Amino acid sequence: MIQDAIVKIRERICKACSRIKQDPESITIVAVSKGRPLGQIEEVIAAGITDIGENRVREALIKYNSILHTPYSILPKWHMVGHLQTNKVKDAVRIFDLIQSVDSLHVSLKIDEQAKKLNKIQDILVQIKSSFEATKSGLKPDEAIKTIEEIAKLKNINIRGLMAIAPIMDNPEKTRPYFRILRELKDRINELRVTSYELRVLSMGMTDDFEVAIEEGSNMVRIGRAIFE
Repeated sequence: MIQDAIVKIRERICKACSRIKQDPESITIVAVSKGRPLGQIEEVIAAGITDIGENRVREALIKYNSILHTPYSILPKWHMVGHLQTNKVKDAVRIFDLIQSVDSLHVSLKIDEQAKKLNKIQDILVQIKSSFEATKSGLKPDEAIKTIEEIAKLKNINIRGLMAIAPIMDNPEKTRPYFRILRELKDRINELRVTSYELRVLSMGMTDDFEVAIEEGSNMVRIGRAIFE
């Protein structure tokens, strides 16, 4: 059952946090519901997780509109965690509380434009390519600071932090250096005061490696299979 799976995930998070003396309540679990039916998302919300991640804007729109008309006392926060195409920005800004996959100034400008039309300050994370895999999106660490400085000038965008996807490894411990790159980059951005506010969120870690990610500084984990399968 989904509720039992979430209990086990929370237990694993508590153990990871105890190893680094971190408060487990500081870790946000984003349930990644790509391809999952609405009923399973409702189970997740009933189990106490109110952050839902989607990879595709079109699929998210359907679920968003359905959940919106469901009598929950607390509606979920919606996270865009997949690659965002510019032709989907208008709908993305309308429904997502946090767009995690902003990987260029060009996309940021489109988000800012649409957010201004809605009189909205759009929260985002900047996606960093901490590995060298050709299939991964994101800014290279050595170009990130300059780009983030430009994004931070946009009036209808609020950069909350950074996001990365570690490469798939046969041992989760091997992902540790990729998470460390992201943490060190966040610290460097804050030290240099690249933005006028502190970046606080590190979204890193998924089903196979979220414990290592937490140990390396993650405070937001994106979990799909461990919840739904």
